[in-house]
Amino acid sequence: MPWNQATWVMLVASLTGRSPNPRMRLWRALKAAGAAAIRDGVYVLPSNEASWSFLRVQATEVTEAGGSAHVIPFTAADGGQEAELRQAFDRTALYAESLERVTRLKTDLPGLSEVDARRQLVALRRELAGIAGVDFFPGPARNQAEGALRDAEQAVNAQFSPDEPHATKGAITRRNLADYRGRRWATRRHLWVDRVASAWLIRRFIDPAAQFLWLASPADCPADVLGFDFDGAAFTHVGPRVSFEVLAVSFGLDHDLGLVRLGRLVHYLDVGGVPVADAAGFASVMTGARARRGDDDDGLLADIGTVLDCLYAAYLDIPGELS
Repeated sequence: MPWNQATWVMLVASLTGRSPNPRMRLWRALKAAGAAAIRDGVYVLPSNEASWSFLRVQATEVTEAGGSAHVIPFTAADGGQEAELRQAFDRTALYAESLERVTRLKTDLPGLSEVDARRQLVALRRELAGIAGVDFFPGPARNQAEGALRDAEQAVNAQFSPDEPHATKGAITRRNLADYRGRRWATRRHLWVDRVASAWLIRRFIDPAAQFLWLASPADCPADVLGFDFDGAAFTHVGPRVSFEVLAVSFGLDHDLGLVRLGRLVHYLDVGGVPVADAAGFASVMTGARARRGDDDDGLLADIGTVLDCLYAAYLDIPGELS
């Protein structure tokens, strides 16, 4: 039976050598991939091209280590066996553990520093992404855990960034780049993801000579300065879009695939939504850079600007179409 006509794919492997290393490598690889151990030496994954390719690689490594291995596509004999196989991939307990850690963060939040709170958020986001990556049959437990993490992120922002903007309604006005060169721009100090990415976007694509003011309060923004990412600013959240996305649309940059992909990353980290693979890593870098730079937002922009340059270049090289 071809793998693409099967529901499941099975690896049957036997390693008889005395060295534990090949066995440990196999176990670690299968565990990371979320394979279910049906019995000793028998591992199952839902059938798809990625599972088939992965198990073929593991089978090759087993045979090269002197063992024997077979990759076998199959379907369940009946509904009962199908349910039993699916049960082997139930991630409810893992989500429950993650949910407990999210709850603990929210409980401890009043006594945490911003750096500690955001580091814990990064760890929780990475943990949840890892569970979701091997959750082949997602259900209510995943939705509950992701919802709790979004609530925790909002609580952290409410405590440490109380001036987060509220989304306005209406269409986004197209702007002429020539009218926005050599200007002064302002946003709230102690930059986080949307603000630092927006500042990078402004200087990289809109106003290369931009000068930035980092405000203690949005009320401090001078009348002749272009504000972004706060209520009443010239560029801020509109509908479902965060400030980075609004700036991109405003200046006709929303057809740049690299910026669209960066926008999805910024959106997810700022207000939640569709998870992005690089989100946990970027948030970790951002947290470390803030801890390193302290109150130096110019230095933070320089550090994270380099990271965003690299991500942008990488996203341009990924095949795909704008949707």
